[in-house]
Amino acid sequence: MSNQVSIDALPPPELAERMEDVGVKKASLDFWSMFALAALAGFFIGLGAQFYALVITDSNLGYGLQKLVGGLVFSLGLILVVVAGAELFTGNNLIVMAWVGGKLTLGRLMRNWVVVHLGNLVGSLGTVMLVYLTRQWTFADYHVGATALNIASAKVSLSFAEGIARGILCNTLVCLAVWLCLSGRSVTDKILAIVFPITAFVASGFEHSIANMYFIPMGLLMKGEPEVVAAAGRVADDLIRLDMWGFVSNLVSVTTGNIFGGGFIVAIVYWFIYRRPKMVQGGVTVRRVLGFLMESTVYQDPRDRR
Repeated sequence: MSNQVSIDALPPPELAERMEDVGVKKASLDFWSMFALAALAGFFIGLGAQFYALVITDSNLGYGLQKLVGGLVFSLGLILVVVAGAELFTGNNLIVMAWVGGKLTLGRLMRNWVVVHLGNLVGSLGTVMLVYLTRQWTFADYHVGATALNIASAKVSLSFAEGIARGILCNTLVCLAVWLCLSGRSVTDKILAIVFPITAFVASGFEHSIANMYFIPMGLLMKGEPEVVAAAGRVADDLIRLDMWGFVSNLVSVTTGNIFGGGFIVAIVYWFIYRRPKMVQGGVTVRRVLGFLMESTVYQDPRDRR
C-alpha cells in the first residue's frame, strides 16, 4: 500500500492549463448557444439578487450579520450558473488566459465578451420584469421594494473611481470562486468553493456588473411607485441620479473594474506563474499582456465634474 497522500482537487498548475482549454471551448460556442447560455446566467444572477434584497429587508440582525446572510443567499446566483451551466461575463474574463497563451485571437475573445455581456443583460432584465409582475415589492408594507430602491440609489451614487475599485475587488473574488470550482470534482465541492468568495464580495459592498443589471433597473421601476418611495423615506431630490444615465455610467465603471480584476489579477497573474515558462518557448511574449492593459479607455461621468 502506498503511503503517498492523494489530493482529490486539481493542483494549481493543472488548473491553469485546464482554464486555457475551457476558455477556448467557451469562445468556440456558436452565437445562439452562447447568447442563450448568457441570458440564462443573467436570469440566474437576477434570482440571487432578488433573494438578497428580500432577505435583508427589515432584518433585526446587526450590520455585519445582515451582510453575511445577504452574501450567503446571493451565492445562489453563481451556484446556478456553475452547476446548471451558463455563460457569465464576469467569470468569462478568465478567458484572457487562453488569449495571452496564444490559443485565442483577440477577435474571438471580444466576440465572447460582447455576446455574453448582452445576453446577461437580456436575462437580468427578464428577471426584473418577472419579479416586478409578482408584486413581491409590495411585501412587508412595501419595504421589500424600498430595499430595492435604496440598493439601486446607492449604486448610481458611486463615483466612477469607486465603481472601478469595487468592480476590481468584486471580480477578483468571483473569478477566484470560478477558479476554485474548476478544481472540484463534485457538486458539493463546487458549491463550497463558491459560497465563501461570493459571500465576501457581497458583504464587503463590492460591485458586480451583471448583478447591477438587475438591481438598478429594479430600482428604476421602484422609483415610479409612490408607496415604495414613501416606505423608503425618500423624496424626489434623493433619487436624482437614479436614471438611465446613472445605470449606464455605473455599468461602464463597474464592468471596467470587473475586467481588470478577473482578467488581470486572476487570469494573467496565474498565467504568468504557471503557464509562462512553456508559452515563452513558443514565442508568446508579454506584448499580449501589455496590450490587454492598454485597451481600456479613460472615462468620467460628466456629473462628477461639477
